[in-house]
Amino acid sequence: MAGGILNALNLPDQAFAVRQANFSDEITFFAPGLKHFATEEFQQKTPRAYRPISLTGNACALNCEHCNSKILEPMIALDQSEGLFRLAQRLAATGTSGILISGGSQPNGAVPLKKYLGDIARIKSELGLRVMVHCGVVNEETAAGLKKAGIDGVMLDIIGANETIRDVYHLDLTVEDFDRSMEYLVKYDHSIRPHIILGLHFGKFLGEYNALSLIEKYPIHSLILVILTPMVGTPMEDTPPPPIDEIEHFFFESRLRLPDTPVLLGCARPLGEHKLSVDKAAVDFGLNGIAYPAEGIVAYSRGKGLTPRFVETSCSCGT
Repeated sequence: MAGGILNALNLPDQAFAVRQANFSDEITFFAPGLKHFATEEFQQKTPRAYRPISLTGNACALNCEHCNSKILEPMIALDQSEGLFRLAQRLAATGTSGILISGGSQPNGAVPLKKYLGDIARIKSELGLRVMVHCGVVNEETAAGLKKAGIDGVMLDIIGANETIRDVYHLDLTVEDFDRSMEYLVKYDHSIRPHIILGLHFGKFLGEYNALSLIEKYPIHSLILVILTPMVGTPMEDTPPPPIDEIEHFFFESRLRLPDTPVLLGCARPLGEHKLSVDKAAVDFGLNGIAYPAEGIVAYSRGKGLTPRFVETSCSCGT
């Protein structure tokens, strides 16, 4: 669409026009088996299809301000005596077709993946499961090892402010370390699905736009946007999420700066009216998919001329 015509539209219409120019009218709604999900519009039918595994159980060396290891609790904790391959084998026998391999971080910001690379390779070659990996910060050796193991995709949070890395994640790293992780993953031709957490710095926007600038330098499969969700038992449990208008503007920037890359609204976001407003904004600003959509959003998307598609995997698995 010509720039002059585009600029004459309001922000949601500009973003939606970019979507229409680069994608079909399909919008994907995701409901992975991270939790039970059912609305009048979308009910899980195979909740065991996609399962998350934590290599470290509930343990994480960072105890981040926004998470304090709480995000690991719903995952299947790996029993080290059973081993990763046997766990995957057991899950496959009960109907699982894809797994997310994640876990708590080490003090250097990396998930301890190295000793599991052989099992991951066996899971791919012998079980044929779809394997996604949440890697954290990676070095070149890990990026190369994950590629050799044959994983289907990799995800990592990209943080664009040194203050947030220090004060929220408690890491002695810089933005350049996250940028370098992307470089290594691109070097080994991974299918990359970076995440940006909106409002990560105690509910405020700080490094999000810089993170977007880092990401747009690289060829990525999709961008996943999630929103700070106050969690009971964390230092941020009373922290309000960022206001809707700031979230909307970031949706707008993401859509325009990544015009032909799928931009998806991920699982983590506050519930209630905030979630409904955010989900409507995701549709209005031309995002390609929504995880665990609020009641009424499927109908709302149809009203925008979109065709819903329903899948029971993580949005990080693709569109």
